[in-house]
Amino acid sequence: MNSANPSGERGHVACSPKDWQEHNGHAAPFFQTNECSAGIAHKQLPRFDSVIMEHYLCDMTGLRDEVYGLFRAHPELLVAEEEGMSKEEHRELVRNCLRMLLNEGYSPLSFFSRDFKKYFYLAELLSLVDLSLTVKMGVQYSLWGGSIVNLGTEKHRRQYFDAIDRFKLPGCFAMTELRHGSNVAGLQTEAVLDLDTDEWVIHTPDDGAIKWWIGNAAEDGKMATVFARLKVPSSAATGTLDDYGVHAIVVPLRDDHGACLPGVEIHDCGYKVGLNGVDNGAIRFTRVRVPRENLLDRFATVDRSGRYSSPLPSQAKRFAATLGELTGGRVGLTFASIGVLKGAVTIAVRYSAQRQQFGPPHGAEISILDYPSQQLKLMPMLATAYAMHFTREVLIEKYVEMKRTKDDVLIADVHSLSAGLKAYTTNYTNNALSIARESCGGHGYASVNRLGALRSDHDIFQTFEGDNTVLLQQVAALLLKEYKDQFAGSPVHATWSYLKQMAADSLPTNPLVSHATEPSHLRNTGFLKRALRYRTARLLHTLAARLHKHTKKLGQFVAWNKCLLHVLALSKAHIESIMLDAFMKAVQECPDPDCRKSLKAMADVFALDRIHADIMFRNDDYIAPEKAKAIMKMIEKLCGELRGVAVPLCNAFGIPDHILRAPIALSTIHHDPYGDYLHAAGFDD
Repeated sequence: MNSANPSGERGHVACSPKDWQEHNGHAAPFFQTNECSAGIAHKQLPRFDSVIMEHYLCDMTGLRDEVYGLFRAHPELLVAEEEGMSKEEHRELVRNCLRMLLNEGYSPLSFFSRDFKKYFYLAELLSLVDLSLTVKMGVQYSLWGGSIVNLGTEKHRRQYFDAIDRFKLPGCFAMTELRHGSNVAGLQTEAVLDLDTDEWVIHTPDDGAIKWWIGNAAEDGKMATVFARLKVPSSAATGTLDDYGVHAIVVPLRDDHGACLPGVEIHDCGYKVGLNGVDNGAIRFTRVRVPRENLLDRFATVDRSGRYSSPLPSQAKRFAATLGELTGGRVGLTFASIGVLKGAVTIAVRYSAQRQQFGPPHGAEISILDYPSQQLKLMPMLATAYAMHFTREVLIEKYVEMKRTKDDVLIADVHSLSAGLKAYTTNYTNNALSIARESCGGHGYASVNRLGALRSDHDIFQTFEGDNTVLLQQVAALLLKEYKDQFAGSPVHATWSYLKQMAADSLPTNPLVSHATEPSHLRNTGFLKRALRYRTARLLHTLAARLHKHTKKLGQFVAWNKCLLHVLALSKAHIESIMLDAFMKAVQECPDPDCRKSLKAMADVFALDRIHADIMFRNDDYIAPEKAKAIMKMIEKLCGELRGVAVPLCNAFGIPDHILRAPIALSTIHHDPYGDYLHAAGFDD
């Protein structure tokens, strides 16, 4: 028995069923009592084997075990506290991690080009090894390599693919400038064609156009895909230049000895709030010349005479096609962010299950996870982690199909879904990391328990690869387009197809439904899905009306800005509706009845929590006051029920201790929860 745990029965709360069985010879008796030690009775969810749940969640456990096994064999690559390293030490550690994977035969660019699911799952796996490693790989393969694969043609792939894949040609994705980030169309760097020499002249016209925050640039980058305004001498022979907008061109940065090439000036961006294992730099170009063939010309070409041609009819369509091919970066960030959330909620739940504070008079102290306040913090977070997991499965399936078919409708769908999920997931995870840290009290503040580093490293996920506020506006714009097309008689497609049902399916069929408080009704899948669909449809309808009204008087830009908060609310509502649909589908398809009951309880918490939190339902009389109270009681009840299975639900994420590396949250039954923590502080065993 754990000497630090006087309550005996609670001593196994952080153990996996497999560990318990190995040590005790029978299945783990997770939380079999009918009443928690805080004195609040709850119906118990049935015990389930977390290994069954683990395999239901993941069909790539072989890859996970193999990757994590490599890091088990290389413990020198798994540091306890990244905050103690200099940026130079951290960068070298990240390089060594990447080289180890490459030496073991992994081919990330091949995954990114052909086995998309494996590539994105690898990003999730590595997020808990070191988020700097995930981002470094994203820069090298999703961005630099992806620009070659997706924006270039076969000649570029033949020339660069293998060297990029083996990290023999580290590269950069030089898009962001000091003055322009989200507004890519406003980039100022120039690429002017010199017809006499058949070269592009790459130039930074002023300090605002210096490329900034460029990953791989400070130390490693030998080449970069530079996004610049393509300018070609006018065919009218007037001496002027025709500006064809932003295009991508491959530009060498350094020689084989690491020295900057003539005209290339690079400076280190220095220490950051997090991700100091990534060498971000700033680049200034002074009339750097590269061959005309270095233009990545999948969507536009310029011949020897300077004639510009494109299969796409307008600059706007070319620009959209170029950015559309970079969707993979957002998908990768979504997977990595979900990986971080799984780690954070695992740390917080396991710690809360074994941490005991206060208790009844003359009685033992109780687990802090037995307090409803702690449950209300962590159970919705756990439910949301599962919701995100199942929704990212929908995303990757659509992404793979999009890559296979090149279908225009599917391309738009994936663009919307990846933009919305990236924004929603990274924002939620960022907030959850703070809640997880607070839920672990002072011990959560110790760097060795990793929540601080995860929070600092993940913070930037909200603004790179597309600022979240900008991405949510793109989602809303696509929804509005579908709304307009619906009334024009066009077919409604893709994940927003439920909009055609909004009148018949989303509104309550009976006014009495607004007042219904029966548990069977509150947990009814149809009610929950219709409620979230109603919210999306209502927000979309009212937004369209407001924009129509204000655009007539104020113009499109001012009208959009006036409705911006409405726009963002619509996009978030849309994503949450998609998440609930994905979650409920996963509940229905789960073959194990005991696992299915826990999944259903989490799906209900996910939906009810959103309904209760949004005042719109009460403003619209969709939810009457007495029903709102009943929903809150149901949330509390379900959180109490989930408390009993929270640890095995976290165990099902399959994160081994040597990857989680938080001494307050290790999994084995025989482990003293404070032993490693004391050891990290310098106390003897």
